[in-house]
Amino acid sequence: MNAPPIFRPDRLPFVPTVGAVVGVWLALTPSLLPRPASFQGLLCAVAALLGYGLGALLRWAVPAAWQTVGPQRRRVAWIALSVVSAVGTLAMVVLHLRWQREMRSAIGVDQVGLGHPLIVLLVGVVLFGLLLILARALRAAGRSAGRQVGRVLPARFAALLGVALVTAGGYWLVNSLVVGTLVGRLDAVFMAVNDEFSTDRPAPESPHLSAGPGSLVGWDELGRQGRAFIMNAPTPEEISAVTGEQALQPVRAYVGVGTDREVDLREESQLAVAELERAGGFERQVVNVATGTGRGWINENQAQALEYMWGGDTATVSVQYSYLPSWMSFLVDQQRAQDAGRLLFEAVYARWLELPEPDRPLLVVSGESLGSFGGEAAFSGEQDIAARTDGALFVGPASNNRLWSQFTRERDRGTTQIEPIYQAGRTVRFSDDGIEWPGEGEWESPRVGYLQHANDPVTWWNWALAFSRPDWLVEERGRDVHHRVRWIPVVTMLQVAADQMVANDVPDGQGHQFGQAPVYAWAEILPPPGWTSADSDRVAAAIGATKSATD
Repeated sequence: MNAPPIFRPDRLPFVPTVGAVVGVWLALTPSLLPRPASFQGLLCAVAALLGYGLGALLRWAVPAAWQTVGPQRRRVAWIALSVVSAVGTLAMVVLHLRWQREMRSAIGVDQVGLGHPLIVLLVGVVLFGLLLILARALRAAGRSAGRQVGRVLPARFAALLGVALVTAGGYWLVNSLVVGTLVGRLDAVFMAVNDEFSTDRPAPESPHLSAGPGSLVGWDELGRQGRAFIMNAPTPEEISAVTGEQALQPVRAYVGVGTDREVDLREESQLAVAELERAGGFERQVVNVATGTGRGWINENQAQALEYMWGGDTATVSVQYSYLPSWMSFLVDQQRAQDAGRLLFEAVYARWLELPEPDRPLLVVSGESLGSFGGEAAFSGEQDIAARTDGALFVGPASNNRLWSQFTRERDRGTTQIEPIYQAGRTVRFSDDGIEWPGEGEWESPRVGYLQHANDPVTWWNWALAFSRPDWLVEERGRDVHHRVRWIPVVTMLQVAADQMVANDVPDGQGHQFGQAPVYAWAEILPPPGWTSADSDRVAAAIGATKSATD
């Protein structure tokens, strides 16, 4: 049977078309978060192409089933498919719009109108056509290569070799020209972003802050996120206004990738410890070793929570290991994130051990998202964290966090994946809001806490979703997860992957936005003497107001 022309996406064979239509229907089902129309359209196009490919494979594997059908029956089949596709797609679009509105209402985001499904279908059809043209062009190139090779080799071997040659050529073309050029340009863009605000913002005047008087690092060496981290340090007056007591200037030590952008994490970590000591960090009551995200971003809500709680008698130290955003760092810098977390903690810990035991500050670790992934890397397990720290807070862990995965997988029988209890909650506990930490009995010190949301795709996405139903979709759905969410092979993996693109575009307490929950989490993990829930409320309100004023 002749293949459809490359540039005629309207000439579709029957069985692959069925697969494409079913793929669209499945893509319209709900997942963890509501998505913009453009993302939903892209998801529908990809799912349709995968369904089309599966149908084409079935058609190729059982060719006789369709070839024996006469012309009259084929016309009837096409008419039936057209009617079913139109009615079914209309029904799924209506349901999709209803599900979207229910999900948006649950998490508190703006509703969508009738224009939403129209954009979804338009984007989906256009992108599906483009992807189909590309797929057919590659197939045609493979067949052409096979015919050329077939002049000197057996036909079957030539066909396979032709496909292999085109696949290898396509990989080289995409990897060397498209990806290489794109990554190169993005790299230059993000290097420029990293250098922003290097001259138009003044360096700090406090010796307790990096790039301040006597600092071992320069203002232009910190990078954009490093400068933001230093500039956002609260003053003693700001802390006193909230706590009503005299406060100190919190120490913040930060080492960026520098102006040459040569990343030597061991050297950076040693410099960070020297900078921490110069700024008086080891003389404070609490030292917080914080691992940042790709560009070196540190969540102010985590850092400031400790600073306000302890009256500024704290020190936070961090290093920048990349200038790429988190999603790119996740793809290319995972090992570097782990190395950064491990080397920095080991360097701080080694110097901490040299101090006389009565003079040692409380030592904690923290990180959010990719930062939690890196922060865990310094430890082999629960007992190691308990032996070498006075507490830890990891926010929005990713599914590939090694320790988080272990604690979740080995959770106590009868507890759920989204609200696990590990070893009765003796040392490690999990929370949705930072206030409730399920476990049995007293939470022993040191305490290790994980903040996670049931509808955070960063936490629940992994490649295994393609072919394995996760426990969180077997158990009762978590908070604000739509009751109609079902596991669909491959499709659920694509849906949750798309959800990650909007995980930060939601209100606090949803998706990957944790708001002031770290304040309440630190109040449970490492509270100062006499700390009360009212104190936590006051600090949370102050930090929230500061964030709103700077947004």
